[in-house]
Amino acid sequence: MSIFKGCATAIVTPFTKDGVDFAAFSRLIDFQIENGVNALVVLGTTGEAATMNHDEKLAVSKFAIEKVAKRVPVIIGTGGNNTAAVIAYSREIAALNPDALLVVTPYYNKCTQEGLIAHYKAIAESVDLPIICYNVPGRTGVNILPTTFAEIAKIPNVAAIKEASGNMEQISETIRLSAGNAEVISGDDAITVPIMCMGGTGVISVASNVAPKLMSDLTAAALSGDYKTAAELQLKVNPLVKLLFSEVNPIPAKFGVSLLGFGANILRLPLTPMTESNAQRLQSAMQGLGLVK
Repeated sequence: MSIFKGCATAIVTPFTKDGVDFAAFSRLIDFQIENGVNALVVLGTTGEAATMNHDEKLAVSKFAIEKVAKRVPVIIGTGGNNTAAVIAYSREIAALNPDALLVVTPYYNKCTQEGLIAHYKAIAESVDLPIICYNVPGRTGVNILPTTFAEIAKIPNVAAIKEASGNMEQISETIRLSAGNAEVISGDDAITVPIMCMGGTGVISVASNVAPKLMSDLTAAALSGDYKTAAELQLKVNPLVKLLFSEVNPIPAKFGVSLLGFGANILRLPLTPMTESNAQRLQSAMQGLGLVK
């Protein structure tokens, strides 16, 4: 079961002072698809789902699904640290007919490896949609070990894992142990090509918010086996990636998207706007890549 191969953008949610800027969001969605991205991930970390209320999240999900209109897969983030609440919310989102769900590991209260298997099993069995697990221990304090994901991958509608541990040895072992049952997707822009060289099938990307064609070309080259071109593009984009993570994601991405004209540089507390010095560096890097004038 493959939801997408290549580049999926973990898309930002443009805001006004009063709510979601749907006009800017609409234009950003078209910009992504026109520049070759293979899927969109809505309401992930980059989409600031943590500071959106329930009604906003439902409205954004419905809008994105209808706007995309099956041009590419739409994956909606529904994860949380209360399994029962995730099940209830995932069922609500499933009724809107997205293509898949992205479910992060439980955070703060955390759980054991056995708890991770039980958590994902309960969620997967509650909806008739593919599930992408999301491993980002730097944010959650929980790490899906390769042997654990090998068990989770046996659940019929678990399609993939977004791997953002940054541990290449762990990621390669996850690819090895889950082969044939689930795909491994990079969750780190800067190491997408190394992961794909080992059998990863793409990236859920922050950088593609501002450089969708570059990240799409990078993953397309890797998927075709042209690792020389893929490596060249990886090295080309990595200085931009570093700046996009110079402050907490999605602070830089939201600034970068605003430079492209897709909404104001508005974040919700506790996130604050990018510092002037880092913003200048990011703008210069984007200019150097021809992304903005």
